[in-house]
Amino acid sequence: MATHQSAIKRHKQSLKRREANKATRSRLRTQIKKLRDSVETSDAASARRLLPETIALIDRSIQKGVVHENTAARYKSRLTRLVNKLGAPK
Repeated sequence: MATHQSAIKRHKQSLKRREANKATRSRLRTQIKKLRDSVETSDAASARRLLPETIALIDRSIQKGVVHENTAARYKSRLTRLVNKLGAPK
């Protein structure tokens, strides 16, 4: 365990960051699951509504350092392709 004052402070900061990162990552994964579920049920309207929200959440996760840029690009690409496969809006 840390004994110096600065090391104790660092440890506290790392715990706070860890909790914030966990919350952000969990929210991101939940949003991606929602989008994938709406694609699986062929609910095109819901999927098109959720896609911009999901992409925005992915972008915020990049800014917070929770997800790497390339990983986020891969998520966005795959999700967009899934939604586009549903066909044109009616």
